Amino acid sequence: MTAGPTGPNHQPARIDPIRAGLLCRCPNCGQGPLYAGFLKVVERCEACGFDFTRLNTGDGAAVFVMQIAGAPVVFGALFVQIAYEPPIWAMLLVALPLVAGLSLGLMRPGKGVMIALQMRNRAGQARHGE
Repeated sequence: MTAGPTGPNHQPARIDPIRAGLLCRCPNCGQGPLYAGFLKVVERCEACGFDFTRLNTGDGAAVFVMQIAGAPVVFGALFVQIAYEPPIWAMLLVALPLVAGLSLGLMRPGKGVMIALQMRNRAGQARHGE
């Protein structure tokens, strides 16, 4: 990879990093893909050369996704169980795929937002004089 107008020294256009994270794009430039696999973050952005190796979201995204996906499904299932008393197998037949689908669908954008927030708040960089 050569350092040209899109190389590591190129100043990216100002974009909303949260939106780029939701779209699973590089929060630095908004162009390059953020993932090399389902949840494996690329080492460097292929568009701007930003180094993602120093960023680590850990399990933060998973915790938020579990709460965001789990709460409506659990409270919805509780409401349906109390109001209509369906058999438990019917509740499991609906609730388990729903929570699994929501969790898998929200994980990539959730992790992208966590990375974007780390970048915006300059996490992992030493702050001198503060």
